[in-house]
Amino acid sequence: MFLYGERNYEMKEKILSAEDLSKSFAHNGKQLHILSHIDLDLYEGDFTVIMGASGSGKSTLLYALSGMDRATAGKVIYKDMDIVKLNEKKLTELRHGDFGFVFQQMHLIGNLSLFENIAVPGYLNKEVTAREVDARTEELLIKMGIESVKTHMPSQVSGGEQQRCAIARAVIHSPKLLFADEPTGALNRRNTTEVLNLLTELNKAGQSILMVTHDMRAALRADRLLYLEDGRITGELTLPPYKKEDEKSRDAQVNAWLSSMEW
Repeated sequence: MFLYGERNYEMKEKILSAEDLSKSFAHNGKQLHILSHIDLDLYEGDFTVIMGASGSGKSTLLYALSGMDRATAGKVIYKDMDIVKLNEKKLTELRHGDFGFVFQQMHLIGNLSLFENIAVPGYLNKEVTAREVDARTEELLIKMGIESVKTHMPSQVSGGEQQRCAIARAVIHSPKLLFADEPTGALNRRNTTEVLNLLTELNKAGQSILMVTHDMRAALRADRLLYLEDGRITGELTLPPYKKEDEKSRDAQVNAWLSSMEW
């Protein structure tokens, strides 16, 4: 693996690990390998971003790590459990509890208000009361800057507001790990910046994030960048926590690294 930068992970708690992870499927009599023998550790509090060319397997890796797609071989270890071997009931419990998800398409429920879109997943958590969920929802609406449109339906607000609602929905249950698949892919520049600012704030508050992106602006927010090529991790870049005043030098460093990866 081509490695830039150094990081001491001995002081960090490992949150999820992939061991010899592979994903393939049969097509026209041939076996197509999407992921090939990936070993990867994710650490608590990191903002990890996976980059790579289209078709390199980025989203497939994210889905395999989160249990949304089942790997063909290998292990995904979370809390001493192998996610690959969990049944659908256990996977659902994991998604409703420890994992959160944000996608390029927001998948909001059209006939529910923004408040309801955020709160409903919270109600599934039997360890908290509906009143506590409502209070948490109000806090998130304010944090995401969409409190003024909380009674609006998704079709009545902008794409950026929809995505901020989707992020709030993803963290309503305080997940241990937030998975984000191209969360800015459908947004304009202004809304992209707002969403990235929110993800950065969440990370600075301790939220562990794994994000797939092809957007340089999104990549700059990471403190750990991984490069995926032909289903293998071929490079890694570590960076200090994001600061806006350092963005120019950070941009140069990330661009140089991506050039070395022949991105």
